[in-house]
Amino acid sequence: MITCSEIACGNVTARCPSVRVKSIAAVCVVCVLLAAATACRGADSIPREVDLLLRGGILADGTADPPVAGDLAIKGDRIVAVGRFEGRAKLVIDCHGKVVAPGFIDLHNHSDSRIVEPQTRLARNYLTQGCTTIVTGNCGGGKLDVADYLGQVEQHGAGVNVVHLIPQGSLRRRVVGPGKRPPTPKELEQMKRLVARGMREGAWGMSTGLMYVPGAYATTKEIVELARVVAAHGGLYASHIRNERERLIESIEEALRIGQQAQLPVHISHFKVVGKPNWGTVRLAAQRITKAREGGQSVTADQYPYLASSTSLEAMLLEPAVRAGGREAMLARLRDPQQQTQWRKQVADHLQMRGPIQIVSYPPRSDWVGKRLAEIARHENCTAVDVAWKILQTGGAGAVNFGMSPEDVRFVMQLPWVATASDGSVKRPSLQRPHPRSYGTFSRKLGYYRRTEQVLSLERAVRSCSGLPADILGIAERGYLRVGYFADVTVFDPATIADLATYDEPFLDSLGVPWVWVNGQPAIRAGKPTDRLAGRPLRHRSSEPGQ
Repeated sequence: MITCSEIACGNVTARCPSVRVKSIAAVCVVCVLLAAATACRGADSIPREVDLLLRGGILADGTADPPVAGDLAIKGDRIVAVGRFEGRAKLVIDCHGKVVAPGFIDLHNHSDSRIVEPQTRLARNYLTQGCTTIVTGNCGGGKLDVADYLGQVEQHGAGVNVVHLIPQGSLRRRVVGPGKRPPTPKELEQMKRLVARGMREGAWGMSTGLMYVPGAYATTKEIVELARVVAAHGGLYASHIRNERERLIESIEEALRIGQQAQLPVHISHFKVVGKPNWGTVRLAAQRITKAREGGQSVTADQYPYLASSTSLEAMLLEPAVRAGGREAMLARLRDPQQQTQWRKQVADHLQMRGPIQIVSYPPRSDWVGKRLAEIARHENCTAVDVAWKILQTGGAGAVNFGMSPEDVRFVMQLPWVATASDGSVKRPSLQRPHPRSYGTFSRKLGYYRRTEQVLSLERAVRSCSGLPADILGIAERGYLRVGYFADVTVFDPATIADLATYDEPFLDSLGVPWVWVNGQPAIRAGKPTDRLAGRPLRHRSSEPGQ
C-alpha cells in the first residue's frame, strides 16, 4: 500500500482544479492522483528553489470549493506554487492531516491604539487563531489621522497586517464636538475634506457607530454626504447600525439607503439581533439584504460566533439622548433629581429586554468584575436596576450581554455573504474579564461550529475567514492560496483546533494552529509565537480620477 508520506516527496504540482477533495477522509486517495497528475502550470513560471514547502496538506484555498490535497511553496513574501512543485526547498514541513489555508482577515477589530503600542503590537492573541490581517477604525471610533497611524505601523512593525477605515464618530467629534446638533455647512465641508484626505492616505472606507455618541447624532443625509466622498475614492461603508434590537429592520433599511444614495458597497458590522423579544427578526433583516443583493446592490456583513455581545454599560442601557455632550453631561442628567425617574425606567426596561449582563471592568469595585448584575444584586441585597444605576452614576463600566439566540447565530453564520470577525482587540492578560472573542473567534468558528456542531463545511468556514473578507474589502493578492499572492498562510489541525477562552477565563490562547506565516515570515512556529513584526500597513489606492 502506498501512503501519503511515500508519494509526497517534495515533487508536487501547481493547482489542478479537476482534482477536488470531497471530504478530509479522501485526502490520501487524492494525494495518489496528484502524484501522477501533470502540472497545471508551466514549469518555466515556477522557481527551482523555494524557501518553504508545505508538503501534503489539505489546501482550503479561500473559495467555497472543496479543498484539494497537495503542497504549497513560498519564496520570499509570495506564494509561488500551489498543488505541485518540482524543485528544492530550504525548509520542508510535513502538513499531512493539517489544513493549509489563507491567513485569516478580521474585518472588525478595535486595536487602533494597541496595535501601535510596544506591549501589544505583536498581536499574539490573533496569530494563535490563524489571523494575519486586522481591520481597524470600526464602529465609528479610532484613529482619524490615517497617514500618521499607518506610518506608525510601518515604522515600528506589527505582528499582523493592518487595514484602516475612517471612523465617522471620531471625525464628527473633532469637527462638530460631542453635542447633539447638526453640522454647519462649513463643518460638513470640513468633514468631507477630512474624509477625502483619509482616503488618499490609504483608508479602505468609512465606518459608523450609530448607537454611540456622537456618531448617533448624524442624520442619514449627513452620512450620505460623507459616504459619497468615500465612493469617489472606491471605498466601502461599514456600519454598526443604529439599533440591533427592536428597530433592526429600520436600521438595516437606513444602511441600504446610504449605500444606494452614495453608490458604494455597504457592510453591516456584527450582524445580529439582541433581546429575547426580538429573536428571529434577524431572518427578516437577512431577507431584506438578500433582496437588495439580488437587485444588484453590494451588501455584506460580518459576525462573531458567540451568544453574547460586549460594549459599555451606558451604551447598553441608555439611549443616545441621555449620553449627549460627553460623560460629564450624561452624569449630570443621571444625578438630576427631576430626571432620575425617567432614566431609571429606561435602565429597567433595557435590563428586562437584554437578558443577563456581566461586568467586564469597573475600577470602583474590582470584586464586581466577572459577575453578573443579578449576582451582584443578591450579594448587595438590592435589585439589578440598583446596581446598574450605581455603576452608571459613578463613571460606567464595560459589560458583556448574553442576549442572542443560538438559532439566530447559527442562521447568520450560514449566509454566504457573512464573514467571520471578532469585534475584539489585541490584548494582554489583565484583571478585567473581557469578552473571549479576542482570543477565540476564528478557532471557535473552525472548531466548535464547524467540527462539533457541523453548522457549515470546512471550505465555507475557511472562506468566511479569508477569501470572503478579502472580497468585501476589495483587497488584492491576499485572502486566497494563489500563485503570486502574498504568503499570509495558516496551518491548522481540523481535528483539534479549538477556542479555550471563556467569559470567566478570557485570556486563554486557542489550540490547534501550529504554523502561521505573515508576508512569508514565520509568526507561529511549531505552535509557539516567534514575536516577529512581519505585518504591514495595507494602504488602499484611491480610485479618484487623477490619483
